[in-house]
Amino acid sequence: MKTSDNAGYGYDAGVLGGLLTHRPFLNALGNPTGNWTIPMVSSSYTLAACVTSLFATGFAFHIGRRGCIILGCIGAIVGASIQASSFGVPQIIVGRLVTGFGIGCISSSVPAYLAETGITKNDRGPTAAFNGIVLISGVPIAYWIDYGFTKMDNQASWRVPIALQCIFAIASGFCMIFLPDTPRWYYAKNRIEEGDAALCRLFDRPIDDSEVQKIKQEIFALIQIELEANSSLRWQQFLTLGIIDKTPLRVVRRLSMCFWITFIREWMGINVVVYYSTIILGDTGITPELVTLLAGVMNTFFALGTVPLYFTIEQYGRRKIMFWGAVALSISLLIFIIMIALPNQTTATRWTSVAFIFIFIFVFGYAWQGVIWLYAIEISPLNYRHIGASFASFGEWLSSFLTVFAAPIGISNVGWKLYLWILAGDLVGCAFVWFLCPETGNRTLEQVDDIFSVAGKVSEKDPEALHIEKSGI
Repeated sequence: MKTSDNAGYGYDAGVLGGLLTHRPFLNALGNPTGNWTIPMVSSSYTLAACVTSLFATGFAFHIGRRGCIILGCIGAIVGASIQASSFGVPQIIVGRLVTGFGIGCISSSVPAYLAETGITKNDRGPTAAFNGIVLISGVPIAYWIDYGFTKMDNQASWRVPIALQCIFAIASGFCMIFLPDTPRWYYAKNRIEEGDAALCRLFDRPIDDSEVQKIKQEIFALIQIELEANSSLRWQQFLTLGIIDKTPLRVVRRLSMCFWITFIREWMGINVVVYYSTIILGDTGITPELVTLLAGVMNTFFALGTVPLYFTIEQYGRRKIMFWGAVALSISLLIFIIMIALPNQTTATRWTSVAFIFIFIFVFGYAWQGVIWLYAIEISPLNYRHIGASFASFGEWLSSFLTVFAAPIGISNVGWKLYLWILAGDLVGCAFVWFLCPETGNRTLEQVDDIFSVAGKVSEKDPEALHIEKSGI
């Protein structure tokens, strides 16, 4: 089920990129000529996802991770249908907005669902890595479908690729109906029997099994600790961006980190490279025919880059992968900028720039794709995990909207100098991870609180002991 959900997410993100210069597509929209029109068509999707992910904070905890995902699938189906039937710019923007609403619901719920169903500490990393592989595989699938269909010169050449988005959402939503929500969500909502059933289903063991009881005990202990922290949390504290945080579990700092790590991730340039791959490769000076083909190969490299993470995330840990990945991204992008900025282009400089943008997107797929969403969920306290997921989603989509909307305008006005802004994002990513991101690997979600807690190890306390401690007995 999550395979189709994540592949659909990637497909939605990549499908329009291969159609933006396709003549039948532009004819159907009335051949828009304004400098802002096509950027708005592209970025309206991310704008809607941005707003939705922020407001998802209000309802995701009430309807559950499962309910939010199903709602998102419905939105994606309706939005794709509107887009595929469009005969003008307003209609396709409405369709993109509705699709963005659906993807906003999905992106703010799926990471929490995956993390909370990866019960043991060694499950979460490979599970997140696998879903990152599936998600990004949707991007080259979308591009190659576009590449094949745009060889035709009719309306089906762009309507069919867009309509295919529905297949992923239908498959995911249908399967989700038959799956439970997460044990942690059931327990947090005091639905004990359903939580027990979900926990037993994940472990394939009875509820009285010692391992199952241990996990249940840790979840309940953490719920009580976090309920105590609730009383001291105020929205005004977020104005400090987590720099000043006096809450017992450093809740403000952790939720602020969820926002900033995904915001920085998009600032590092991946959506610019994916959405405008043909423009970026065109800046290298190679022929237009070769640009179209290489754009597909480059997006495939992005998907291939996610594969090694599955085998190495638990071995190297989140922090090392993110930090050294950001270093490699900075170096490869710097070389790319130098090559395309040289006044006298040669065959060697052109192909060197192509090689290093390929390295850039491969490394990004490995180090800053699947890891980031997993990390954001891991550092979120249980009772605020829906908020952490929404903050992470909001940060990603806000930054994505700004970059996707501004990139084509910036490239047309300042050329290669725009990439210096992306390089700055890569360097900020290095600093952010080095100074602010502790390692969360090889710990249960309950034990991650130990890293931030000012009161010692909360994961080792049982519910009865906590009750006595709080009562002063």
